[in-house]
Amino acid sequence: MAISNAIYNAVFKRNSVYVTTIFTGAFAFGIGFDTGVTKFWDSWNRGKQWKDIRHKYVEES
Repeated sequence: MAISNAIYNAVFKRNSVYVTTIFTGAFAFGIGFDTGVTKFWDSWNRGKQWKDIRHKYVEES
């Protein structure tokens, strides 16, 4: 019960802290999920994307 009381007093007791915690968690989850999916997509499609084959078609000047 001590852990639940500590969490309640730290996060849920005040509405402003509760809402801030939810928004911060949602923002962090969004960034983490986007980063993870992008890394998965890049590894799954390695060699097929424009950034991987650009050097074959574009001349640097």
